[in-house]
Amino acid sequence: MTGSEVPLASPMFRLTYVPGVNPGKWVRIWNERLPDIPLTLTSVSATEAADTLRAGGADAGFVRLPVDRTDLSAIPLYTETTVVLVPKDHLVAAADEVSVADLADDIVLHPLDDTLDWAGPLPGRPANERPATTADAVELVAAGIGLLVVPQSLARLHHRKDLTYRPVSDAPESRVALSWPEERTTDLVEEFIGIVRGRTVNSSRGRRPAPAQEQQASKAKPKPRQGGSGAGGARRKPAAGKSTGKNPRGGGSGGARSGRGGKPGRRS
Repeated sequence: MTGSEVPLASPMFRLTYVPGVNPGKWVRIWNERLPDIPLTLTSVSATEAADTLRAGGADAGFVRLPVDRTDLSAIPLYTETTVVLVPKDHLVAAADEVSVADLADDIVLHPLDDTLDWAGPLPGRPANERPATTADAVELVAAGIGLLVVPQSLARLHHRKDLTYRPVSDAPESRVALSWPEERTTDLVEEFIGIVRGRTVNSSRGRRPAPAQEQQASKAKPKPRQGGSGAGGARRKPAAGKSTGKNPRGGGSGGARSGRGGKPGRRS
């Protein structure tokens, strides 16, 4: 290799995800289908996810909607139930489900990384300060300072024995989506989109086989027989009126003598 040549980097796929999302099943399918292309996982906060994709820090990522789709593509995947996180001895814990109005007399924390799209007023009474993160807000709930309304996956992620949660019937729901920079829709991004959407490995939009696989498949194909014509080396059928064997009477290899009515020819 000359000094001017630069070795090509091995292909890899960089995936990011926000807290509460579990990408395990999709990563497992990727590793089964593309074992030669490693996938790296990075967790980022919900507020950093879009900027990470724009800056090229990942090829694709699981985000919480809404995101600015001016330069990002997004495929909504599923919608989560919204719950309120409360101490186990709180009155809400005695109910199966509550409404936003049921929280009117309580302090409801609103962390800076909250992704719920509240169209109207925030529920409950506001705290003196907004916690920096959802994790900080959970600690305040455990200390009895307020309640927290979050997607159910985040309540499970920050599970504590002294806390519980109940669904909030009329709160906005959180939608999770797969997102990537629109101008960088690469073949690997398309491959991951297919996995997330449930396409099979034999899908028409699936990954093309690697060169080594193509060569192996080519070797596995049966070769036509020598001397044959047409697919599979099939023999030609003899033309009508011609014999395919030697003349049993004579030593020649031509066809049998022609005669009338099967009688021998006339002597001269």
